[in-house]
Amino acid sequence: MNEYPKTLADALAMYHKKPTGNVDWDQAVLASCRNKEKSSSTWLELHDVALKVHYDIEKARLSSFDLQDEGTYKAHAKLLLYIANNVVLARQRRQFVIDDNNRSVIRFLLYYFNGCPLAEEVFPGRGYKLHKNIMLQGGVGVGKTMLMQVFSEYLMRIRSPRFFYNLSVTQMVNYYTLHNNLDRFTFNEEENKGFQCTPVNICLNDIGIQDKTFFGMDTGLLTDEFLHARNEIWTQYGKCAHLTTNLDDKALRKRFERNDGFGRLVDRFKTYNIIPMGGVSRR
Repeated sequence: MNEYPKTLADALAMYHKKPTGNVDWDQAVLASCRNKEKSSSTWLELHDVALKVHYDIEKARLSSFDLQDEGTYKAHAKLLLYIANNVVLARQRRQFVIDDNNRSVIRFLLYYFNGCPLAEEVFPGRGYKLHKNIMLQGGVGVGKTMLMQVFSEYLMRIRSPRFFYNLSVTQMVNYYTLHNNLDRFTFNEEENKGFQCTPVNICLNDIGIQDKTFFGMDTGLLTDEFLHARNEIWTQYGKCAHLTTNLDDKALRKRFERNDGFGRLVDRFKTYNIIPMGGVSRR
């Protein structure tokens, strides 16, 4: 509120109201109060709601990290590497290697998961956006799933609202076998009253390569059902369903057009930042 008019703040204080920081809204509230319109009480009630929205936005802003500062970025990059080596890879007794095949991807993801607009500048011309989901695409063993595991641990430890759970197709099929639904990984409303949904951010790993019948379940159809539901969740609730896959663009289109004659799933991949990862297997 550096450019917020002090006179407007003082005038609102006469009516025992605090500014929201939105000049147009606050001026409308003040005008209604001064003119003693019939709707003045409504304006004041709604002003309290707008003020809470403002506080929530400010709280989220202040709790986030500004990775536009290079020093802050380097600190988070060091923390990410520490978590990779001492948490995710500790049991395997190996080190996380950053090289030309993943360096820019890591920078993009650090910016992206911290809501930093610099993410959209890491890969010029690709059209990556902060509001889209992530799809890591590359050959077997290049580190897609491991990278998402590292970021999941990192986001959990900095208490980020963008934290996500990692999920394998096998886990998803096992859950469906036990419960005959995918609710926990989609709308998550089973134990809630009414139609209250509490979806969470998720990363489904290795889509498209395990499409087979598993205990009578067509894993391909379950994956399709998951993706349809998660698209609705992304649209309505802003919760992401990130993906990893070994399939290239051509194979991805062929796989997801198979059970979808209208091409809806393929079209919905436009809501993803599809990020190719190169290199040889790191296993």
